[in-house]
Amino acid sequence: MTDTTTTPPPPQVWPSLRAKDARALIRFLVEAFGFEETVVYGDGDQVDHAQLTWPLGGGIMLGSARDDPFDQWPLRAGTFGAYVVAEDIDALHERAAKAGAEILKPPFDTDYGSRDFTARDPEGNLWQFGTSRGESPAPAPTD
Repeated sequence: MTDTTTTPPPPQVWPSLRAKDARALIRFLVEAFGFEETVVYGDGDQVDHAQLTWPLGGGIMLGSARDDPFDQWPLRAGTFGAYVVAEDIDALHERAAKAGAEILKPPFDTDYGSRDFTARDPEGNLWQFGTSRGESPAPAPTD
């Protein structure tokens, strides 16, 4: 059994998004931000399901936008936003800028001790990368 008071649990939340050109967005997210392409399913330009893993844990899932009234996951392309924990914000910012990410806010220090930057990908999604890992949850009460 893992002691969650000192060791955080493995990531269990996998944000998902849709893209007009999912294959191009996958290439961009790998090149600009450092996601790792884990799996991509689909034929031709269509991506039915893709998983991109983040090196520090967790990741995202994405697929092609669909114009289908029966779509069971009707997310609009370009409406996604995420905060992603990263270690070397300045190097990641430089990498993202060189790869063509639209930098909305260059690296800055927050009043809560994080170093962050904000970017937009070619589909219009917002990404904030920062060093803040969040607060540890309160220990579970004992009887």
